[in-house]
Amino acid sequence: MSGTPILHCDLDAFYASVEQILDPSLAGRPVLVGGGVVVAASYEARAFGISAPMNVRRALERCPDAVVVSGSFGEYSDYSDRVMEILRDFTPLLEQISIDEAFLDVSGSIHLLGTPADIAREIRRRVKAETGLPISIGVASSKFLAKVASAAAKPDGLLVVDPSDEIAWLHSLPVRVIWGIGPVTERKLHDHGIQTVGELAATPVDALGRWLGPGAGHHLHALAWNRDPRPVQTTRRAKSIGAQSALGRGLTDPEELSGVLLHLADRVGTRMRKKHKVGKTFTLRVRFEDMTSATRATTFDAPLNTTAAIHRAAMTLLDDARSDHDGPLTLVGIAMSKLADEGAIQMELALDDGDVSHAGSVAADHQSEIDRQIDRARERFGRDVVGRASDLLNKDRRRVDDGFRKLAERD
Repeated sequence: MSGTPILHCDLDAFYASVEQILDPSLAGRPVLVGGGVVVAASYEARAFGISAPMNVRRALERCPDAVVVSGSFGEYSDYSDRVMEILRDFTPLLEQISIDEAFLDVSGSIHLLGTPADIAREIRRRVKAETGLPISIGVASSKFLAKVASAAAKPDGLLVVDPSDEIAWLHSLPVRVIWGIGPVTERKLHDHGIQTVGELAATPVDALGRWLGPGAGHHLHALAWNRDPRPVQTTRRAKSIGAQSALGRGLTDPEELSGVLLHLADRVGTRMRKKHKVGKTFTLRVRFEDMTSATRATTFDAPLNTTAAIHRAAMTLLDDARSDHDGPLTLVGIAMSKLADEGAIQMELALDDGDVSHAGSVAADHQSEIDRQIDRARERFGRDVVGRASDLLNKDRRRVDDGFRKLAERD
C-alpha cells in the first residue's frame, strides 16, 4: 500500500452492543438505549427504521418488541478504554475522536505486524475475543477515506481501499458519504444534478462556491478528490469541557430544569477536577420546542471548577435565555472554556461567606471541599454512591442522561 496507511476503527452500535454483552438475554433482540429519546439502537432495531434521536414512543410504535434500557455509563467508558488499549498495542499513533472510534497510523508497524489489512484483521479478532464487541474498520490512504470505508464496511466488517482504485471507488459513492454534506446540502446538490461524488468532483469549484459558499465549495471539492492531508494526531488539547441533555417533548418547570442543570454541572465539574482544570468562561445553550435556540455566556472573575458555581451560572443564564421565550425546552447544554491548569487561589478576606462564584471566597472554599469529598467517595465506591439530594430526586425526570455525551466528550 503506497502512501500513509490509515485505519479508522469504529465500534458498531456501541452503546447497544455493550448492553447486549452485559445482559446476554438481549443478544439478537432490538435494543433501544435512552430515556424519552433514542440515543442508540441495535442493528436489530435499526431494521425497523429506528435511529437516534427518535422519540422512544415513536420507536416502540415501529418495533413494539424493542427493549428500552436507560444506559450503563460507567460500563461504556470501561469498554471504550479496553478497546483503545488494544488498539495501542498495534501503534502509538492513535487519535481517539469519540468514545467508540479512532484513527490509527500503522506505517511504522507494517514491518513487524504485516500489511495494513493483516493488522486490521488482527485488531478485529482481538477486540471480539477480549471484549465481545463488533468493530468495523476502514483502511485507506487518508483519514477521510478510511472513515468512508469503515462506514461502508458496517456492520462488523473490514474494507481495504486500494490506492490504485481509491478515486474510482470514491467517485462511485453518493455525495452524502462526504463529511459536511447533510440533508440540506445534499438536496442543494441534487437540485443541480449532482448525485455522486464523481459528479461533485467534476463540478467547477466556482460553481460549488456560488451554491454552497466559497469555503464549503473548496472543502467538498477537495474531499471529492480525496485531498485530505491531516495526519493522525496523538494528542489533542481540549478547548472546552461540556455536557448536554435532550429533554424529549420538553420541560418548562423551573425545578425540573434546575435539577437537569445541576446534573450537568456535576458532570462537567467532576470531569474538570479529574483533569485538574479550571475554566473562566461559561456558556449555556438551549433549544426550544419550536426548534429555535439561544446561547448565553458569562465570564467569571477568576477560573473555577466547582459544581455549585457552574450550576448557579447556568440558572442565571437560563433565566435570561427564557426571558423572551416561554415555550418548553427540548435540549440544554453547558460548557466551560478558557481552560487552565489548577493553581494557587487568592483567598478573599473572610468578612462573610462571600459568593460561590468567586474563587477564594469562604463559600467557594466550602464548595470545593464538598466536591473533593464527593469525588473521593465516587472514585473509591463508584459514581452512584453519593450525590446531591436534588440531583438524585430529579434522576427519574431526566429524559436523556448526559452520560452519553462522551462519554462522547472525554478529552
